[in-house]
This record gives sequence, structure tokens and C-alpha cells, in this order.
Amino acid sequence: MENSNSLKELLMQVNKPIFAVQNDDRLNFVTENNDFDRFKAFVPAVRLENLGDEKFKKRHSLKYPYIAGAMANGITSAAMVKTMAENGMIGFLGAGGLPIEKIEDNIIGLATTLKDKPFGFNLIHSLGDSAHEMATVDLYLKHNIRLISAAAFMRMTPALVYYRIKGIYKDDNGHIVTPNQVIAKVSRIEIARQFFSPPPEKIVNILLEKALITKQEARLSQYIPMAQDLTAEADSGGHTDNRPALALLPTMIALKNEFMEIYNYKEPLCVGLAGGIATPQSAAAAFGMGAAYILTGSINQSCIEAGICEDVKKMLCQAEQADMAMAPAADMFEIGARVQVLKRGTLFPVRADKLYKFYKSHNNFDEIDEKSKQEIQEKILQATFEEAWESTKTFFQKTGNMKEIKKAQSDPKHKMALVFRSYLGLSSKWAIQGIPQRKMDYQIWCGPAIGAFNQWAKGSFLEIHENRRTAEIAFNLMFGACICIRASILKIQGIELPMDASDFKPMEKKKIFNFL
Repeated sequence: MENSNSLKELLMQVNKPIFAVQNDDRLNFVTENNDFDRFKAFVPAVRLENLGDEKFKKRHSLKYPYIAGAMANGITSAAMVKTMAENGMIGFLGAGGLPIEKIEDNIIGLATTLKDKPFGFNLIHSLGDSAHEMATVDLYLKHNIRLISAAAFMRMTPALVYYRIKGIYKDDNGHIVTPNQVIAKVSRIEIARQFFSPPPEKIVNILLEKALITKQEARLSQYIPMAQDLTAEADSGGHTDNRPALALLPTMIALKNEFMEIYNYKEPLCVGLAGGIATPQSAAAAFGMGAAYILTGSINQSCIEAGICEDVKKMLCQAEQADMAMAPAADMFEIGARVQVLKRGTLFPVRADKLYKFYKSHNNFDEIDEKSKQEIQEKILQATFEEAWESTKTFFQKTGNMKEIKKAQSDPKHKMALVFRSYLGLSSKWAIQGIPQRKMDYQIWCGPAIGAFNQWAKGSFLEIHENRRTAEIAFNLMFGACICIRASILKIQGIELPMDASDFKPMEKKKIFNFL
């Protein structure tokens, strides 16, 4: 019998079981037990590979059920995607907001480097630019990108449906094979229903009429869901409905079970969780509630691989949970959509709110009072309104979107919206590029997860951004989750634990692997 003075140390040996044995008036914790007469409790080994859903991991050739979520404008960079793939996990390059040429460069680079290792690209719903959405899908199909993360969709679109069903066929055994996989990121149940349903017949028929798909692809499409996997997105950075994870995940899992029963899909549906995952306890809670996998975003943005400037990474490392605010979104400005951003160290949320309020209450920029106009032009736009309009117009000319220019020339309110949207769009680019004179206007997408992570990492090697690596953080969260799960198994068997028994602090990857 192997005695141990440290239950904490034993809990960290996640590959070994633990036995609680009564020895006279003392409770001993050991990793081998032949004395079953004095047996009081048992904890199985909980390896990192045991976490999550085996079917999900097999479907995507993963060792661990962990995703580095797509952050737009390349913040989830090729370097981040590469390190995740090389460590048995998966990352989605943040293709949203990038020009087609830049996306293609990243595809070629990652495909050449990673070959058969798992990786994916983001497809973000382009509300006002369906042509760009379709062009992105054409690019993915051209280069055989077999996995995308579908984000910000409010309805199924021709481009998304085209990607999902193109190339679908029956193999020699009569099984339907779908080459193109979609992992949807969803916070609303009505959208989740669309992703768990087969592609809409109306859109399928349109694609068939345009000869984009074959009759066989159209027919087989009605036997598969739009997305086999769905990420329940709770309170997160960027676009968010601020949903509570404890309410959202069980609802999405129940919906998954309902749709499996309705459609009797041959391949299982899976639901993962994103939003607020930043500590071993939150990761353990996600897996405990039945998440097939976990997805992180905000915490990855402070890592060395993130495609954002060093100054922003430092700001993120200082953030606390209450340092977030909701601000108007650039892509859906007119309808009042909002994104969650960092407010500490930047005036962006306040300034963006002002612009939206002026837009809602005025039909023309000239209607705004002189004092407010001066503030907007000098402090926010840092240009006259007409100068800002000329820059905005040039942008639309370069992207070939003449429709917006024509509308603005006949509708002064729309012109005002485009100029204000331009500021919102540029503010995220200033943060990525690190433009010092625009630091007060940085738009930094993140949720309260970053504050929780900073608190957990305080005093450890992960406190500073220079030491933060995406895969290393992932291993710490999963390893810590295994410890928390093992500790909770002891608790439910009535064993009182020392206060710090499951209090795991971040450690370097090589040290974690000494326990595995």
C-alpha cells in the first residue's frame, strides 16, 4: 500500500486511480489498494483524453476536445491554428474581415505546413455582402477546406448551404458521406434549430437551378443536418447575447437529443460550450454538464500567437471581470447590434455609443448641434465629416460596393451611418496594428473570461503575456479540469477534502506532462 501525505499531489496524478482507506482513526489516500475491508472511497483515473465526446474527437481527428475559436481579422492567426493542430487540438483561423487574397494566402500556408493535421477556417455571416460570403465559400471549396466554423448566422444562406452539401455522396456501403463539415457557433435556440435541421429545401432548389449542385447532392442533403456539431456560445467577446452558460448548454443539449429523435441522423449530433471558459473549474463544469468539447476565445487573444499588437495583449493581461462593456457593432450598426469589448484603458465603448445615439436621433449629420459635431469631428473621427466620408467612399470603391455609395448620396442618414460605421470598423484594426495615437479608440473584443483567467494566473508564469501560449493554456485548463473532476468524485462519496486539494495553479506544459 502506497501512503501519501499529499492528497493534492495524488489528485494531480490524473492517470492513476485513488483509493481512500481507513487506517485506524486515520484516512489514507493511496494509488493501490488490496485491503477492501477498510475501503471508503474510490476515484478513477481521469485523463485529458477522457474529457469530452469520443465521437466528436474521432470525427475531427482530435486527441483532445478543445477548440481555439475564430477571432476576426486574423486575430486567431495561422500561428495559433498551427500550434493547436500540432498539439492534438483544433483552431479556426479568424477569416472574418480579411480580404479574399489574404484568406487564400493563409489557406495555402496552413495546408502546406499541416497537411493532414486538423484545422479549419471561419465563415462569418455577411449581412450586407452576400457576394463576399459566396466568394469565401468558393475559395474554401477550391482548396478543399473541409471544416469551417459558421458564426453570426441568423438564418441559413445560399453560401453556407452550398458549402455544406457540395460533394455529398453515398459510399459503396450505402452510407451518406459529407466531405464538408460545419461547426456552428450559436447563442439562440431558434438558430440552433436551423443548424440541427436539414438544409432548407427552398435554398437547395435555388442552388440546383443555378447548377451549383447536382440532383443527387440535392436529394441526399435532406438526410443530413446543416451542422453536425454546434457550439453553445454563452457570454463571450465580440457578438454576444450574454447568455448564461448554466442555462444555455442544457437547453442546447436537450435540443440536440430532440432533433436526433426527429430525424434519426446516422451520425450523432454534438454540442460544445464557449463563453466564460477560463479556469479549470469552468472547464470541469462544462464537461460535467455534458459538453462534447470546449471552445476558448478571449483568453487566447492575450497569447503570443494572437494576431494583435503587444500593447493590447498587455491591456488584456490587466483586465478584470467587470472591465467589459457592450458597444455598437460595425457590421450591423443600423439595427442596433452590439459587441462585448474591453472598456479599461480605452474610450471606444463611450464614443461608439455616442455615435449610435446621434444616428438614431438625427436624419442628417448637419442636424446635430455644433458642439457635438465639433466633438465628433475632432475627438472621434479626427477629421471633418466630409473628409471622413471621402475615405469611406474610397473604401467602398475599392471593394466594388457601389450600391452603398449610391444609397448614401441619396440618403443623408445612410451616409451618416456609413461614416460612423467606418470609425467602428477602423477601431478594431487600430487595435490589431497598434496605432499609438489611436489607443483611446481601440476596439478590443473580449468577455469576462479574460478577467477570470487573469485572476487564476496571478502569481504564476502565465501572469505576463510573453509567457502565454495558446496550447499551453489549453493543457493547463484541461489538466486542471481533470483534477477538479477527481476532487468532486471524492466529495460526493462523503470525503472531506483539504481546502487547497484541487487548487491547481498554472504550470509549464513539460511539468504537466510529467504527471501524464
